[in-house]
Amino acid sequence: MVFSWRGAPASRRLLLSLLLLAAWEAGSGQVHYSVPEEAKHGTFVGRIAQDLGLELAELVPRLFRVASKGRADLLEVNLQNGILFVNSRIDREELCGRSAVCSIHLEVIVDKPLQVFHVEVEVRDINDNPPVFPVKEQKLFVSESRMPDSRFPLEGASDVDVGANSVLTYRLSSSDYFTLDVNSKNEENKQVELVLRKSLDREETPEHNLFLTATDGGKPELTGTVQLLVTVLDVNDNAPSFEQSEYEVRIFENSHNGTVVIRLNASDRDEGVNKEISYSFNSLVPSTVFAQFSIDSNTGEITIQNNLDFEKVNSYKIRIDATDKGHPPMVGHCTILVKLLDINDNAPQIILTSLSLPVREDAPLGTVIALISVSDQDAGANGQVICSLTPHTPFRLVSTFKNYYSLVLDSTLDRESVSAYQLVVTAQDRGSPSQSASANVSVEVADVNDNAPAFAQPEYTVFVKENNPPGCHIFTVSARDADSQENALVSYSLVERRVGERALSSYVSVHAESGKVYALQPLDHEELELLQFQVSVRDAGFPPLGSNVTLQVFVLDENDNAPVLLPPGSSRAIGAVSQVVPRSVGTGQVVAKVRAVDADSGYNAWLSYELQPASGGERSPFRVGLYTGEVSTTRALEEADAPRQRLLVLVRDHGEPPLEATATVLVSLVDGGQALKTSSRASAGSADREAALVDVNVYLIIAICAVSSLLVLTLLLYTALWCSAPPTEGACGPGKPTLMCSSAVGTWSYSQQRRQRVCSGEGPPKTDLMAFSPSLPPCPGSEDVSEQQDLNAKHALQP
Repeated sequence: MVFSWRGAPASRRLLLSLLLLAAWEAGSGQVHYSVPEEAKHGTFVGRIAQDLGLELAELVPRLFRVASKGRADLLEVNLQNGILFVNSRIDREELCGRSAVCSIHLEVIVDKPLQVFHVEVEVRDINDNPPVFPVKEQKLFVSESRMPDSRFPLEGASDVDVGANSVLTYRLSSSDYFTLDVNSKNEENKQVELVLRKSLDREETPEHNLFLTATDGGKPELTGTVQLLVTVLDVNDNAPSFEQSEYEVRIFENSHNGTVVIRLNASDRDEGVNKEISYSFNSLVPSTVFAQFSIDSNTGEITIQNNLDFEKVNSYKIRIDATDKGHPPMVGHCTILVKLLDINDNAPQIILTSLSLPVREDAPLGTVIALISVSDQDAGANGQVICSLTPHTPFRLVSTFKNYYSLVLDSTLDRESVSAYQLVVTAQDRGSPSQSASANVSVEVADVNDNAPAFAQPEYTVFVKENNPPGCHIFTVSARDADSQENALVSYSLVERRVGERALSSYVSVHAESGKVYALQPLDHEELELLQFQVSVRDAGFPPLGSNVTLQVFVLDENDNAPVLLPPGSSRAIGAVSQVVPRSVGTGQVVAKVRAVDADSGYNAWLSYELQPASGGERSPFRVGLYTGEVSTTRALEEADAPRQRLLVLVRDHGEPPLEATATVLVSLVDGGQALKTSSRASAGSADREAALVDVNVYLIIAICAVSSLLVLTLLLYTALWCSAPPTEGACGPGKPTLMCSSAVGTWSYSQQRRQRVCSGEGPPKTDLMAFSPSLPPCPGSEDVSEQQDLNAKHALQP
């Protein structure tokens, strides 16, 4: 679309200015509205939600709210339709005084995410205030000697409205002697003067009552009236006069008391007492002038008598009367405009709002922590403020609007490293010398559950003696969580599993709060040497975090099992061993063997054998090996030796205290022939039996070989599968005693796999191997072999 403009150049320039102004306001990021003062409640101001780009449905969930530095109840927003409307009476004069521009600055704040918008509502002036004179009656004293065209200044009216509504015009009531002259030298000083048209005659008219009416430029126009009472004086017909009717003085605020503002010098053309002049403030001067200034009546010197503050009043208008001492006295007038110059005497102010504390340590970057506004009552560069943040922290200040800042998160937080930050926000103006103000902001970091509880080491080794009392405390686990509050509140529990055929919780328990581990029942080293399990710790955070620790509980052996006697080739305990010995045996020949086992381990299972002396005190022809239990002869047997020998063998372990058992060995002494017959009979009987069983043995051997082959193949296949599979937790199965012949002499090794010997859940049970010597008939050279076996058994049993 193409527009053609053929208007005047002035019109084109006006249109261009309006377009530039609209573009500037659109780019500034500020929404601007206007509303007339005294508008009724509910008056439409603007569609603020639409203009700010907010959806109506999100106003309530995002906590849409409006804040104002001044009166916050003047304007309100309907959250249903997003319209900004007038809520209460707006009086522009009360709000802004005589300021040319009057605006209400609003802060629109929404959360999730936090956003701040700045809205300016201009309050337009209406003509609601009539002109007002400072007094209801002004008195003037005019000498009859005053010449026509003499001028008498009047106090004009004031209108608190602005613009055209405050432009006043004056008219005087009809008079033959006076007329009105209004001289507008500048906007701040409009001179209203009563002009004498012709000479006065006091005897004819001593007083003149006039009415001065002021009319403003509003629509409809409003008026104000004051009565002028003019008294005609006689004689002294020359009034004092100043060099200038108006003086302008500039002085710094906070100037010391006694500082001279100006020295006036008026003159009077009269002679004698009629030219002596006294200076004074005009009676219509406001009380603020009397409070701040003083005047010397003789010299006309005006000085400061109270502190001047630019931020309260930046200019004073002082009317001075110079009165002579004639009869009647004549008065000359002048006006002094005192303008104050600003100095940097006000420090900036900092206001913190909308603090979002504490801040979670996992808060995303850019999270708004607080809103900060700064202000300075000074003017110009003295009122320009810059804001900074110290010390170097994970936060920074972001300028959102003039003198408005947001404190935002700039880098990640870690409560375990720093739990709180003490920030200092400093505002400094550009004055010389500059002034500054500081505000402390304490930012606490809220914890999240990002640390799992941890133990000091991954594994603990615990030693516990067997036969402990039930419920005894054996160890305490302790884990530390770097988080805080409920995120650091830990609880302990067992990692349940099977120990053989029983549950782990039947052996031990752990206190959930203290981490103390208790043995629920007496532990038996012979049943369980090592109990390995895990304790789990979890915190109370959401979601909870945890870890495990391994405990290896070694059950220490105590000497709680006495030695048990065994016969040759049997696992059943016996009370006596019978043995037939020919009298022809030589010295040192082994004639019997005492076999014993001890269920304990180490020194508690290391057995020693001792032959008890005979009751009659006779020296026995036999002795017993200290560690082998072999009964052998100490000399050649004689005829005088009793045919039946009863030997008592004491079997003792090395525990503390030691436990013992007694074995009885019955030795029958026979002659060599009887022994041979007994041996022959036994051999013959055996031969017959072997002959009778030859045929049966052939078939039996074939069947055994077939079954053995099948059994070996099955065992090989099972072993291969078992080795390839992972070990099963708690695989502690019962074992059977196995006897293995290891030498021609007949030395036997007793090996027993005890049920649940070691239960750690990480492999097959361990094997406890103990070596003993069996009870066998004596063999040639058995004495040397017996001694060697004693040595071997002793070394094998030492821990």
